[in-house]
Amino acid sequence: MSFLRGFKYAFCGIIHCIKNERNMRFHTVAALYVLVFARFFDFSREDYILLLLTIGGVISAEMFNTAIEELCDKVSPEYHPLIKFSKDCAAGAVLVLAIFAAVTGFILFGNINGLLSMYNFYITHPINLSLLIISAILSLFFIVGRRKKSK
Repeated sequence: MSFLRGFKYAFCGIIHCIKNERNMRFHTVAALYVLVFARFFDFSREDYILLLLTIGGVISAEMFNTAIEELCDKVSPEYHPLIKFSKDCAAGAVLVLAIFAAVTGFILFGNINGLLSMYNFYITHPINLSLLIISAILSLFFIVGRRKKSK
């Protein structure tokens, strides 16, 4: 039974990060759009593996960053240079991974045939284009519309 409880705690951690961290919401939404748009590209199995590992890495790094920030805030609510250094390093690690994820995305999605396929699909299916625009607006509200709970 404790094995299943571990999954419950892990999902609680994921939900907590999504609810309380704007960057986590951004990365989650970006991952969903990347997976939707990937269908327009002729990705190999290895490309999909790279894409999934990249997404998982960025989201995991964001969660580690959140855990470190929360722990630092609990241990030392007042300013301390070592706490600042720890939080800055954790945030820097996420930034490095996100930059390399973006470069990976540009490499994978930089195929003109895939971009044209996506363009042609949305131009010839105005309902899907409308749904895409509506989902982008709702995603924007999801990302920036929530306020972090005060501690």
